[in-house]
Parts: sequence; structure tokens; C-alpha cells
Amino acid sequence: MLYIDALVVKVRTSGTVVNRPAYLAVGVDVEGRKHVLGVWLGDGGEGAKFWLTVLTELKARGVADVLFVCCDGLKGLPDAIEATWPQASVQTCVVHLIRASTRYCSWKDRKKIAAALKPVYTALSVEAATDALDTFELEHGDRYPAIVALWRTSWERFIPFLAYPPIIRKIGYTTNLVESVNYQMRKASKTRGHFPDDDAALKLLRLIARDITTSRGGAAGTGTWGWKEALNALAIHFPDRLPI
Repeated sequence: MLYIDALVVKVRTSGTVVNRPAYLAVGVDVEGRKHVLGVWLGDGGEGAKFWLTVLTELKARGVADVLFVCCDGLKGLPDAIEATWPQASVQTCVVHLIRASTRYCSWKDRKKIAAALKPVYTALSVEAATDALDTFELEHGDRYPAIVALWRTSWERFIPFLAYPPIIRKIGYTTNLVESVNYQMRKASKTRGHFPDDDAALKLLRLIARDITTSRGGAAGTGTWGWKEALNALAIHFPDRLPI
């Protein structure tokens, strides 16, 4: 499993402090251990070429195959994933999709909209999810057409996890696994205000990533909840791709 997410750091560039996305990749190996695989700094306009370079680096460092990659609709990333690992299943983070949906509705309606979307992402099949989204559109589409459009546009990258049992869905539907790592990085970077340049930002973030991975009880280097049950299910669905 590979999870890719971003946090924002402040970096001084050409005499101005700007927000720069720092992309983080966290992997879960066949034994369920989490690993911070790398941190890369972007400018917000990254495309397939940038992501292909990042993923090719990961593959060259030993990530030979990936079953699932969960990410947040970053431009060009799905195409780069499929070029690097042709058999990988690319999954849009459902939690990010729900958060993006609530930005289009009023504060007082957020809980209602989140509840109305739940039958979509908890559906037993793609067909049931399609029916649930149609129902959502009938009930809320007139007032919130942008939410319906968001889900329709993201549909092909949203539905892959629906083909698998709940135990696999739980570990593959969201990048929340990365959040605890992101939290520690944000905490450490905010105390420094802004960084004088890109190299300083990357150096600190990578040192934090190293410490998180090697520390006892850290967010990485530890086991993944429910992994044994998930691994048994994965062995059934991917009998030729899991090492014995």
C-alpha cells in the first residue's frame, strides 16, 4: 500500500515568503509496517513528469510493486502511477473527497450533506454506489450541483476500492494513515516560521521523517491495525503478487 499526501511549508523565494507543498509518501509493506519513503518539495503546478520522476526514484530504491495507491487527485499523479506500476489500483482518498464536498455547502448543512453522502462510499457494490449518488442528486442536486459534479468527475478514481471486502477498504480508502506523520512535520516546521530556501525545508522535513520512522512508538515503523486480516484477503485477491 502506498499513500501520498501533502502539507504546506513556508519558504522564502526571491525575497518573498510563499507557501510550498511538501509531498509525503508513506508505504505499508507486506508485514504491515509503515515506512516514510520520501519527501519532495513542489510549487503547486506539478504534473505527470514531476510525479514520474518521484515514483521512478521510489521504484529504483526497491518499491518493486504496489497493490494500491491512495492519493488526493493530484494532477498527473494517477497517470504516473500507472506508468510506474501498471497493475496498481489508484484510489482517490474518500475522506478528502468528502471534505471537498462540504466546502460547497453552508455550515449548517455540512452534517446533513456528509450523512447523505455516506450511502455512496459505504455501498456494497459499484452499482449500489451509483444508485446512492443518483439519489443524492435527486435530493440535493438542485441546491448543491457542484457537489454532484465533483463526485461525477472523480467517479472512476473513487470506485476501485468498492471491488474489495470491508477489511481491505478500511486500509485503502483514505490517506489518513499519513496524517499522524504530517502532524509531526507541521508541528516541527511551524516553530521555525519560514525556511530561508528549499534545501533548508527539505533537510528538516527529511530529518523529521527519519526520526519518525526510527523512533519507538512513532507513527511509522509500527504495525497497521487489522493488517493480518487484510493480508489474508489480499492474498485471495492478489495470489501472484504477494511474496511468500
